[in-house]
Amino acid sequence: MCIRDRPLRYQLNLKRPDQIKKAPNLGPESKVPPGQFLTTKFPELTYGSAPNVDLATWIFRVFGLVNQEIELDWESFSNLGWTTLDADFHCVTQWSALDQTWDGVPFRQLMDMARPKAEARFIMAYCFGGYTTNLPLDMALEEGFLAHKHGGEPLGQGHGWPLRLIVPSRYGWKSAKWINGIELMNEDKPGFWEERGYNNDADPWKEERFWPELTK
Repeated sequence: MCIRDRPLRYQLNLKRPDQIKKAPNLGPESKVPPGQFLTTKFPELTYGSAPNVDLATWIFRVFGLVNQEIELDWESFSNLGWTTLDADFHCVTQWSALDQTWDGVPFRQLMDMARPKAEARFIMAYCFGGYTTNLPLDMALEEGFLAHKHGGEPLGQGHGWPLRLIVPSRYGWKSAKWINGIELMNEDKPGFWEERGYNNDADPWKEERFWPELTK
């Protein structure tokens, strides 16, 4: 059975369109997108159990349409050097946490090593536990960040330890937890939640939460 043929309650495991609450309008100058509630917390939300990751056997791969495939163990990845990203974070379940600080490695730094082929236009992020999510390569190059720390502390297990992708301009399911690989592709294909009813673009400022046909 095709996932799109399955019942809506199966497709949308986290929230359905009819469960979206009305959020206050904070005005055009607000950093909080429409339909979001501001929080000072950083809730832990995940589908299924958080995987137990062993740094002794951890490997990060970059493969697909690249001129140089990459395999890095944790020591090699750590030696790339940490930088800091300050960015807002918007979850599809309607909370926004502003001015979050992440320590890690810019996505572009890995791409400088892998040297994408000219025909590469999209990426798929792969994670421990089988989770995947997709992005345009240009977007990942512009703002993607591979974070090991949040707020100056190592990521907790439920927040993606030891490494998660951060994509500030998209809803949080695009910021994949427990990431361990990046595939470069010339055609887009949906990831885990994108197959199950969540919008492919995930722009919080446009409230792109669900497949368009589910919101009509």
